[in-house]
Amino acid sequence: MEGTKRRQLILEQLAQSTQPISASRFAKEFGVSRQIIVGDIALLRAAGEEIIATARGYKREKINHAKESKIAVQHNEEQTQEELETIVALGGEVLDVIVEHELYGELVGQLQISSQQDVEIFMKNYKKTNASLLSKLTSGIHLHTIRYKNEEMFEDIKKALAEKGILYQQ
Repeated sequence: MEGTKRRQLILEQLAQSTQPISASRFAKEFGVSRQIIVGDIALLRAAGEEIIATARGYKREKINHAKESKIAVQHNEEQTQEELETIVALGGEVLDVIVEHELYGELVGQLQISSQQDVEIFMKNYKKTNASLLSKLTSGIHLHTIRYKNEEMFEDIKKALAEKGILYQQ
């Protein structure tokens, strides 16, 4: 299959899917290497397609009329799951994690966590890989971009995080 056709099919599948699709899955379906798919995604993104790379695969950014804001939080490693569960239980979506690095400046990790199942998958992958959380670089202080439906929902999320001692406040 030629690359142009394959990239069009990738876009179509991403547009129809509610869950991320891995490069390995695309590679198997199209009979090419995973690296070819990674290259296809890079070409699509360079052409202006809104494709997000998550730990679980690729997803197409859908036009969403929800609001987004950043929140500052601080917690230890053991409170990570509690933080994420609190946000999604109140209807929020955790889009990313952002830390300030003294050498590199702002570092952003894509999360795209919007359900309890997403939290469980993230925590399982975190424990399985023995990777360090980005917040470890900054004594637990970090930002999240949160997507929410209305201001009341966002205020409820901040209030719940404050009650748990997770919302960063000076």
